[in-house]
Amino acid sequence: MMVNEIFRSIQGEGINQGRPCTFIRFAGCNLDCSWCDTRRARSGGREMDRDAILGRVRELGGRYVCITGGEPLMQGPPLLSLVQDLFSAGYAIDIETNGTLDFSPYQPYAGICMDVKCPSSGEKSNLALLPLLSGRDAVKFVVSDLKDCEYAAGVMQTVPHGTQVFFSPVGGTDPLVVARFLIREDLPARLQLQLHKVIGVS
Repeated sequence: MMVNEIFRSIQGEGINQGRPCTFIRFAGCNLDCSWCDTRRARSGGREMDRDAILGRVRELGGRYVCITGGEPLMQGPPLLSLVQDLFSAGYAIDIETNGTLDFSPYQPYAGICMDVKCPSSGEKSNLALLPLLSGRDAVKFVVSDLKDCEYAAGVMQTVPHGTQVFFSPVGGTDPLVVARFLIREDLPARLQLQLHKVIGVS
């Protein structure tokens, strides 16, 4: 598997925002979002097998792991084996995905955060995957303007009941614009700023 980095930090977004976390960031992505904030993970990385990754996670400590990228699901069957091993070892696991690849094989072992791409990204997620989400999963819309907010509000109609929804402003976007939209539309969603950037950690 191609790994960009493995590190400890604070979970900056999603259901577990604020929780100490070990991140496994895989290299490679099948999209090229205009506002991507982890462009360094779109290529490169170093080859690590399952045992090496598990060993590094154990060294760093903690019991909560976030698998991210790039697009981690591009790692294929070896990633599923890694997730199963982490689950068997007692780790709580989240997987952040761009919503283009089937995540259902991972759902028995991990919470899914599907990052649904809005128009400003220049990319599209596979909205047919939304019905697969459950109450332990989440949808994130990274929004840069009202057009993105309106798109997200429309997509929300197909998000299963109980799945948590977050609106996350792109860096440089005025979060007050997004907050006012959520208030006006009274959407069952939450405004979420990227906490790790607010406090200045990786």
